[in-house]
Amino acid sequence: MAVFDTRALRVLATLLVAALCLGFVYFARDTLLIFLLAIFFAYLIAPLVPRLQRLLRISRTRAVAIIYLVLLAAIGISGYLLAPRLVQESEKFADALPTFSQQIKSGQIAQQIGAERGWSMTTRYKLQQFLIQHQNVVDWVKDQIAGYAGVVARHLWWLLLVPLLAIFFLIDAGKIMEALVELLSHRRQQEFLEGLLKDLHNVMAQFIRGQIILAALSVVAFDVFLPILHVPYAFVLGTLAGVLEFIPVVGPLSGALAIASTCLLTGYAHWVLLLLFLGGWRVMQDYYNSPHILGNSVELHPLAVLFGILAGGEIAGVLGVYISIPAMASLRVLWLRWHSYEAARRLTTPPGAPSIISLPGDGEEVEPRDSKAAG
Repeated sequence: MAVFDTRALRVLATLLVAALCLGFVYFARDTLLIFLLAIFFAYLIAPLVPRLQRLLRISRTRAVAIIYLVLLAAIGISGYLLAPRLVQESEKFADALPTFSQQIKSGQIAQQIGAERGWSMTTRYKLQQFLIQHQNVVDWVKDQIAGYAGVVARHLWWLLLVPLLAIFFLIDAGKIMEALVELLSHRRQQEFLEGLLKDLHNVMAQFIRGQIILAALSVVAFDVFLPILHVPYAFVLGTLAGVLEFIPVVGPLSGALAIASTCLLTGYAHWVLLLLFLGGWRVMQDYYNSPHILGNSVELHPLAVLFGILAGGEIAGVLGVYISIPAMASLRVLWLRWHSYEAARRLTTPPGAPSIISLPGDGEEVEPRDSKAAG
């Protein structure tokens, strides 16, 4: 009678390995985030590399170098043209934030808005008392915003590191994939990994490029229409709302709330036109632009999206929120590919035959990597 059950030991070993992997991911999350962002950045440039190679008949390394030089030139020109206005409005907005905060905490904003909207003295007084009694909420929101701003400021050096790491993925992506496949000894496992990597590549490429296009469209739309509607700090708010478009669900909502809150605190008058624009643009993005640009690259239930966003925020803050949806989509692709692999294995493996994924050392024969070599 065996003292230890072999199957139970394998299950415990598997659980232990999974726990160690999860622990490694958690404690090394900052480093992993840098590499993930580098992969995302590489996906943006990857389609241009082979086209430039064919056009100029040059090596892949030279094509990547030329693309980087063009990007640096474009960033420099854009910064020269747009940075002065953006910095000027940002400074004014930052100077006005303490005043806005004090108006909310003291309840003066209720008297100001109520006088402009013709509210009764009773309504203004009740709203003012409500704001005074909930000053801690205002302080909490302010602390949260300051915390996120601090996180972003501490990781600004990633703007330099991420593009540098992306160079290695752009140049050696094919070699990296081949090396991963070569780690497996069974042909069927190699086919599984090759198919998985191709599926992940297609999903990530379509999603990342699609989100960048959607964010760029939003930046243009907001920076054009908000000044026309005379929204205060239009350029800063428009750029912020456009960049937040990259985050599904939470990003567009946060951008709209930032615009509406600023307009509310500054006594903005053209609310009907502003709401029509925000609602119309949201409908156009969600029901026309997004389906045509993203297609079916990410087929996730809304609950899965919200779970990914909340979990990503808990694990890695703002950056975790950014990568939560691609991570959830990748897990979905992994599950579908593994389900198909297992179904095909069950159909092709005769009853009683050793499994191709059996662990060596269990007394079962391991399938050779090459049938010709085995013969």
